[in-house]
Amino acid sequence: MNKFLMTAAMLGVSGSTFASSLDEKINEVVAPIVNPFVGMIFSSIPLPFTDVQAPWIVLWLVVAAVFFTAYMGFINIRGFKHAVKIVKGDYADPKDSGDVTPFQALSTALSGTVGLGNIAGVAVAVTIGGAGATFWMILAGLLGMSTKFVECSLAVKYRTYNPDGTVSGGPMYYLSQGLEKRGNAALGRTLAVLFSIFAIGGALGGGNMFQANQAYKQVVGVTGGDLSFFADKGWLFGLILALLVAFVIIGGIKSIAKVTAKVVPFMAIIYVGAALVILLMNYNLIDDAFAQIINGAFTGEGITGGVIGVLIQGFKRAAFSNEAGVGSAAIAHSAVKTKELISEGYVSLLEPFIDTVVICTMTALVIIITGQLGSGLAGVELTSAAFGSSISWFPLVLAVAVVLFAFSTMISWSYYGLKAWTYLFGESKKAEMAFKLMFCTFVVIGASMNLGPVIDFSDAMIFSMALVNIVGLYIMAPEVKRDLKDYLLRLKNGEIKEQGKGAAELTKQ
Repeated sequence: MNKFLMTAAMLGVSGSTFASSLDEKINEVVAPIVNPFVGMIFSSIPLPFTDVQAPWIVLWLVVAAVFFTAYMGFINIRGFKHAVKIVKGDYADPKDSGDVTPFQALSTALSGTVGLGNIAGVAVAVTIGGAGATFWMILAGLLGMSTKFVECSLAVKYRTYNPDGTVSGGPMYYLSQGLEKRGNAALGRTLAVLFSIFAIGGALGGGNMFQANQAYKQVVGVTGGDLSFFADKGWLFGLILALLVAFVIIGGIKSIAKVTAKVVPFMAIIYVGAALVILLMNYNLIDDAFAQIINGAFTGEGITGGVIGVLIQGFKRAAFSNEAGVGSAAIAHSAVKTKELISEGYVSLLEPFIDTVVICTMTALVIIITGQLGSGLAGVELTSAAFGSSISWFPLVLAVAVVLFAFSTMISWSYYGLKAWTYLFGESKKAEMAFKLMFCTFVVIGASMNLGPVIDFSDAMIFSMALVNIVGLYIMAPEVKRDLKDYLLRLKNGEIKEQGKGAAELTKQ
């Protein structure tokens, strides 16, 4: 911790001039190195029979989502009701091994996905593609539910138990163990190591520095801008945020889960509640808004905005909002208390639905109904203006929400990065502490600087996680399908029983 404090102090000694100068020097050194990698990951290819080009990595995710939806028999639709019952605790058994309840696992994973993509990303999408982009955003969320089901089911099946009783799981484990079982041990180990490297880079960048940077800018904006106390004190804001993050993550996944189980519902209630108030205030315009969404969805502008604007411009800024296919949420779900691997796959279905279908759609409707679309604003400024046009004081609340979104995203991604780190360097207290101190130091760096190329690089790292992860999902999809068939048969035969209302109390622990 002393090294961490010394680093923070050094960043703050020379003020904003030093930070600006350091920004430039870092960008000059980093840009030539990372730009080729970023360019490769986000390079575009033409879509068949159209004049539209889309980044190939986006097509990789979309094609996978369509495939898993069809291959798993539309599990995203037919499994929804069962997923809700599991989260409620209807099937919870106090004897099940694991670290967290299904509700806590869902909250932890959601805290890593619900964030600036829901606020700023949606605004970017509808600005580029018009109201019709909302339709494609909803479709992307529904399809992503199936991808999430596959990866989180595998995460529970191939998780490992550490000597201290804690659980480690995620793509690193099911890629290495699952492919080894199929006689592809070398490929499995290679993919697992690559995924871990990408996950660490994504955790430190998009899951940390970017979140700290955006939270800092929002706080400065609502506290006086250039006249704000924090205007030239990014390092101080970062230090305060880092201490809060450290306070939570030192306790491990159980501590993270307890915090996210409280913060995520609180954030969602405030944000969705405000959106509902605005929709009720303008209820006579709702029909017209949906008409704009449907009509605009099938125009050239709407399709371009939906695919490129939503899936790239919108979700990219929040590590691909629902992260279906990225594999990050699978790390959180692997720690769940259950003996049924498929049951957590069901729980994970709810993530893209809540994150994209509900919260992102609410944001889009508010922007459309309040008439702010086409105002010339973009990103979080557009969302803030839309909410502020009906609730004058809401921009201040939105700033608080942004900080909470950033905080919850950071603590979740600290866990993702930690598990990737310990996979590479071993499960030990020393290795864990080294990563946590490094993570907290990067919070201060992120709030103090505008590291453009570094953030672009971290975004590319997160998308690279999806590239590696989905290769494994395709290979192991038949295994998940067999496990699903077995689970449904046992459920039908009564071998898997509801535990009664008392079991629901487990979700509160």
